[in-house]
Parts: sequence; structure tokens; C-alpha cells
Amino acid sequence: MINKISASSLIELAKNYQTPLWIYDAESIRGNIRKLNQFDVVRYAQKACSNLNILKIMKECNVYVDAVSLGEIKRAIDIGFSPKCDKHGVAGIVFTADVFDRETLSFVVANLIETNVGSIDMLHQLGSLSPGHRVWLRVNPGFGHGHSNKTNTGGINSKHGIWHEQIADALKITCQYNLHVVGIHMHIGSGVDYSHLKRVCDSMTNCVINHQIKVEAISAGGGLSVPYRPDETEVDVKNYYDLWNFARNKLEDKFSTAIRLEIEPGRFLVANAGLLISEVRATKNMGEKHFTLVDAGFNDLIRPSLYGSYHHISAISTEAGEYSLSKMQKTVVAGPLCESGDVFTQNSEGIVEERELPAVNVGDYLVFHDSGAYGASMSSNYNSRPLSAEYLLDGDKSKIIRKRQTHADLISNEIMVIPPQMNSS
Repeated sequence: MINKISASSLIELAKNYQTPLWIYDAESIRGNIRKLNQFDVVRYAQKACSNLNILKIMKECNVYVDAVSLGEIKRAIDIGFSPKCDKHGVAGIVFTADVFDRETLSFVVANLIETNVGSIDMLHQLGSLSPGHRVWLRVNPGFGHGHSNKTNTGGINSKHGIWHEQIADALKITCQYNLHVVGIHMHIGSGVDYSHLKRVCDSMTNCVINHQIKVEAISAGGGLSVPYRPDETEVDVKNYYDLWNFARNKLEDKFSTAIRLEIEPGRFLVANAGLLISEVRATKNMGEKHFTLVDAGFNDLIRPSLYGSYHHISAISTEAGEYSLSKMQKTVVAGPLCESGDVFTQNSEGIVEERELPAVNVGDYLVFHDSGAYGASMSSNYNSRPLSAEYLLDGDKSKIIRKRQTHADLISNEIMVIPPQMNSS
């Protein structure tokens, strides 16, 4: 995205809308969607970035949507996604979870939201209230994979999915309540390792064949990687598709029926379409280490603190009005929070690392690239800091798509409890 947005444009946006500021590029999102056109259904995992305007782009590009909470279900409905199946038999919204809270269960039943079920208890709760409901079975195959332990969604240490040895029990319950099994969903974590992926595909086919599950569809889940570091390569989408398509074809041959192949990307569609721009507010030396402190914190972008995730950082000189090419120096980049962990350059063990960056001054800007996924959507009000504004670049339709929160917004739902008057006598 750095090649698409000039430094002067970023400076202008920062001055007009203040920093920290999220900026998304609509055409990058559309381009990422086109890369997956071999799949029958692309279903956006909106937890990656759930702004209504991002969802609108997905809908305009014939992408379906996945929701993991009642709030996400309602967001999808607000933008026009329908819980009903279209002419191809595909539900506009699928709810994925391992538990039902009571409010969500009531809404799912009342609106017949197709559900990707991750636990036996969910089947009982849904089936008893809504016999015949359309469900997917999310299977934990007993192994997982991820770029971090916290993104590994398979195996014995993961809470996600129905354990592979309990699928027979799950199927008995679907029969008990006459639940309509749409398909099998299998997602083991974020990041792509093709040997692991082949193992998932084999596990999927074995599960369906061994249990004789007549499915309409199978889901490859999500987790497609993106190149966060300059030396990383893009995922081989063709290879990814070919592995899953081979699994699909094997099942079609076995059951003599057409089977839909779905994919559920989140970060792949929006990560490289977004960036976070922040202003340098201080620089200082701490012994042998140099620190650059910016006005964005982990309340804005938590991935480096939570996962030790890497984001490429570039510097913009306000004096020159361009990306800085000044002398490089080792620096630690950190934020304003009252937390030692508020550091953007750290590894997965939480160890502070230095990054080679151009020397900067107060008033210059640092840009955190490839932060469109799990950036704004994971932001918080920690330290009573307002959520940052979001801006969408889309030609003559470019606009602010989320206003910056105010202090009044922060306290609007808090109720002041006034103590009773003390008796002066």
C-alpha cells in the first residue's frame, strides 16, 4: 500500500483528521477478493475489520460473510446481508462459535441464522429450540498450526471445534433434532504451511467419508497468510486452492454429488489494504538504546504486544513532505500508554527489539503498514483513550468512515452513583 499513497497525501490526511488515524484502500480489498475467484464461495471473516463500509465493499463484490458474535450478525444485516439462502443455496450469513450466550441463541433461532457449531452443547441448545436448523460442524482434527500459540485453532490445547473423536456423537444429535447438516468446517490456525494444509485436507476427506456425511459444502476456513515482512512472499493461492479442490473432488467422486468449496478469509482480504499513521511525539536515549515514542499505543494496534507480530514501519518527514531517507538508526518504537508492554518492536516472547529506521524528529510521522486486519477491530479504550478515526480511500468516494471518539463518548454509558447526604447532626 505504500506505493499507492503518497507521503504528501498521508500528511494531509493526518493534519485534517488528527493521529492516530486508520487508512484503508478500497481497491486493494477488491484486488484481494479477485485473487480468490477460483473458490465457489468467499466468506469474509469480518472480525478482521468490521466497519460497515468495509462490509459494504464485500457485499458489492459478491462476498458472503461470517459472524462470530451477535453484534457481527447485526452488522451484516444492517449492511444488507441476508440470513436466507440465495439461488445457489448459500446463506448470506453464517454464525461461527463454540458457545451460545442466551441473547445470541434467541436471535439465531428467531432469524434462522445458519450456524457453524463448535461444541456438542450448542447442538443440543439449538436443536431443542429450532429443529431442522441449518448447521455446519466445525471439526477439531486433533492438530493445529499457527504463527503464534495464540492463533493456533486446532489440537488439544485449542477451545475451538468439536473433537474429531466425537463427530459420531454430534451426528447422532443432528439426527435427534433433524438438524440440516450443510457442511464440514475445518480451520487449524493462521498462517500457511502446505504440509500442514495437506494434512487438514486429508483429515477433512477422511472425516466425511468415514462418517458417511452427505454434505452440500466443505469449508477451508481462513488463515491465509500475508507477507508482513519485506522478505516474505505472498501465499500461493493456486496451490492452496488445488489442495482443497483435490479434497473436494475426492468427496464428489465418493458421493456422486456436487460439493461447494468455501473459503473464509479475514486478514488476507484487508491486512495489506490498511495502515495506521501516528505522529512522533518524543525521542530519547535510554542507555545504549534509542526510543521513538508515537501517539499510537497498543490500545490502537495490539498485535505486536499480544502476539509479538511484526509490522513494517516507515517514516515520513514533515519538513521534506516525503518518506524519509535520512540516516538509519536502531530504535525502539513505543507508544504513550502507562504500560511497559506498549512497544511496537518486540518479539513473540515480549522481548524489546530495535528496528533500523530513519532518524525522525517530533512532528514527523511513523506509518505501520499491513495493519488493516485486527487493527481497528481489536482497539480498546484502555487508559481512557478514544478510538481513532478511520478513513477509506476510494477515488471520489473517499471519506471518513468512523469519527474519532470524544471524551463524552467514552463516559456516555457510565452512571454516576451519588452517595446519600450525610446527616449533619
